[in-house]
Amino acid sequence: MSRQVLAALASGALFGAGLALSSMTDRQVVLGFLDLFGAWNPTLAFVMAGAVAVTAVAFRWVLQRPAPALGGSFQLPPSNSVDRRLLAGAAIFGIGWGLAGFCPGPVLVGAAAGLRDAWIFVPAMLAGSWVAARLAR
Repeated sequence: MSRQVLAALASGALFGAGLALSSMTDRQVVLGFLDLFGAWNPTLAFVMAGAVAVTAVAFRWVLQRPAPALGGSFQLPPSNSVDRRLLAGAAIFGIGWGLAGFCPGPVLVGAAAGLRDAWIFVPAMLAGSWVAARLAR
């Protein structure tokens, strides 16, 4: 197995463990964060703050390198512009996240853990991805 594959597996396992430890696979925790005027749960805010802090430090350090440690080149977005496609995609993602309480990373961890709600959501997510790919053409 190549170093790239092992690094991807280790990164995915670490990410999944972090999601599980922080309760981000529990859709009630996520929906509780979005319920500002009800039983608000700030857990997601702390998880996001931690992720932003790590990313702010890590991106500065990593992007100072001439190339990724395991080969290839950095794949940065070609544009910083905010357009209708970006806003529409963000709105669709946010509406789906708010309605279901799941987003792609946590739902896959939840499905791997055997959560029934995650197994219901995953086919819908895959279908939506398929439709989005067809519309993007």
